[in-house]
Amino acid sequence: MGWVDDVAVLDGIRVVDLGRFIAGPYCAALLADLGADVIRVERVGGGEDRWVAPVTEDGVGATFLQCNRGKRCLTLDVVAPRGRAVVERLVRTADVVVANLPPKTLTTMGLDHASLKAIKPDIILTTVNAFGSGGDWSNKVGFDGLAQAASGNMHLTGPEGSPSRAWVPYVDFSTAALAALSTLAALMHRERTGEGQLVEAALLRTALTWNSGTLIEEAMLGLDRVTSHNRGQTAGPVDVHRSRDGWVMCFVVGRSQFARWATMIGRPDLVDDDRFTDDLARGENGAALSAYMGAWCADRTTEQCLSEMERHKVPGGPVLSPRQVLDLPHVDQIGVFEPVEYPTAATPVPLARFPTVLSASPGVIRGRAPQLGEHTDEVLAELGYGVDEVSALREARIV
Repeated sequence: MGWVDDVAVLDGIRVVDLGRFIAGPYCAALLADLGADVIRVERVGGGEDRWVAPVTEDGVGATFLQCNRGKRCLTLDVVAPRGRAVVERLVRTADVVVANLPPKTLTTMGLDHASLKAIKPDIILTTVNAFGSGGDWSNKVGFDGLAQAASGNMHLTGPEGSPSRAWVPYVDFSTAALAALSTLAALMHRERTGEGQLVEAALLRTALTWNSGTLIEEAMLGLDRVTSHNRGQTAGPVDVHRSRDGWVMCFVVGRSQFARWATMIGRPDLVDDDRFTDDLARGENGAALSAYMGAWCADRTTEQCLSEMERHKVPGGPVLSPRQVLDLPHVDQIGVFEPVEYPTAATPVPLARFPTVLSASPGVIRGRAPQLGEHTDEVLAELGYGVDEVSALREARIV
């Protein structure tokens, strides 16, 4: 594995990653980018998240490659008594354990904070679950889409009569980022006090927070908003329009932007139209504004639309396909992706780098995602297991 030779913020911190799919693993990947030694503990036959949306010759999935870069992989049956003994040894060497499982499951597996604290008193347990502890839904299994559905987001997304989830699992990735942030705070707290703690993130908490503006509005005003597809409801014109050769999004907020937009389409009189006196009125009458903008875009190519919008300082942009995103010069210029070799991938994998830029202590992709069980012998040796002991564990399918 091509580790980067630098002293990083989390150099010397060990993370045991028992996460699956996105929220837990990506939280641990961010910690790995910051220099932590992250050990992914995976089922002997491979976790189910390894094979979703396969892109390599042996079926490793795209999101797995993104969410598990920079880690080492130990295969282990964590339920078997001999496997639990390995977990205990591993936890004694760790600073953080990451696990995205319902609270009841954590307790059953002996991975709850009380159990881990008995092994290592200052351990930090970072958990991610679907719906948050302490409620009727706490032990339900869930995914990103279910959190979107339960947050009010899907009700307001998509065409009328067709609630739609966002294709991108934004709740998973956002929850992972919040879990990583909170883990850093817990590490700072431990450095000052010597005390570990339980960190709990939940998909529903994240989704409700991201939708908090709408929920505050509903609680205070009772507007009972319904979907308007891509058209905004609190400002305008905000919508997606078809050009002669593609799609263009216009996103106008505030009187000055609205005035520039009206001049651009040749209708400066709209500024004094009683329907469009402020953002709220423009949102309420957004269908009329969308009709004006739609007609303006229909006679122009996407490039012509965007050129005029840029000239008039009207916020807008193209609706790009994934292929167009990868080919966009700006994306390359700001260095979002790093091509990383993987043994069974036909070409380098374009991994999105650490998502923020730190000038003095950057997050860095420190290696590719591990192959299944790639570091099992190495990690067990670090834990004090001899060659014969490792062979015995392997024969028993514990590792």
